[in-house]
Amino acid sequence: MSLLQVEKIEVVYKRVITAVQGVTLSVGAKQIVAILGTNGAGKTTTLRAISGFLGLDDARITEGAISFAGRRIDNAPPHDITARGVVLVPERDKVFPNLTVAENLAVPVSRAGAAERRRQDEQIYQLFPRLAELRQRVGGLLSGGERQMLAIAGALMCRPRLLLVDELSLGLAPVVVQDLTRRLLAVRDELGIAILLVEQSAAAALTIADHAYVMENGRIVLDGDRERLKSHQDVQEFYLGQASGERRSYRAVKQYRRSRRWYG
Repeated sequence: MSLLQVEKIEVVYKRVITAVQGVTLSVGAKQIVAILGTNGAGKTTTLRAISGFLGLDDARITEGAISFAGRRIDNAPPHDITARGVVLVPERDKVFPNLTVAENLAVPVSRAGAAERRRQDEQIYQLFPRLAELRQRVGGLLSGGERQMLAIAGALMCRPRLLLVDELSLGLAPVVVQDLTRRLLAVRDELGIAILLVEQSAAAALTIADHAYVMENGRIVLDGDRERLKSHQDVQEFYLGQASGERRSYRAVKQYRRSRRWYG
């Protein structure tokens, strides 16, 4: 049985705007799954639907269901979903800029005992040794990569079973993204935590994802394991082979090939 099961959900903003329609996906225990797509594809909306933060945007799941560990969580409040073990690392506003690294990490575990807190700190600093060097630096002075590390580390302090990461690579240099993807692999392998990763960069996501979904205009248009998507011609052209040309949507590529009788 899947740890997370999303079944044909529809998300509507302001009671009239349909942003996501018919989306079905699953995440297994200790699995890394990616959702790929451009801005506006519906990736972040899907993540916010799973994490319960849609209500802050005047949006709601109007059809379908989301289950975590066999229990329905669609339209549940964020604190309930977090308590069940689903924790979001958001795209923006990742850390408290006026708190130090150590203080940022203390926020999610303020009620933990001293021994538990020390154990969690040690675990986090082993996974992210750079944060150990920056314990007394305030969040607002960290680099983009360091803030992303701190955001992931803070989410891990909530002891999730499923970590939701929104746009891991946004605004970061490739070398930093490579390091972060290795950290996510360690989170999965050493802590046994499943990860659902939303990414515009297929190159980054497909280095670590066991399975991936491609979203376009609020729908899933393609899915498969890492090797299948890496070798898929449309994914190569649109996501992995952009050096020489203008980006076209997956759907536009598909329609173009059909018109030329190239698409099988």
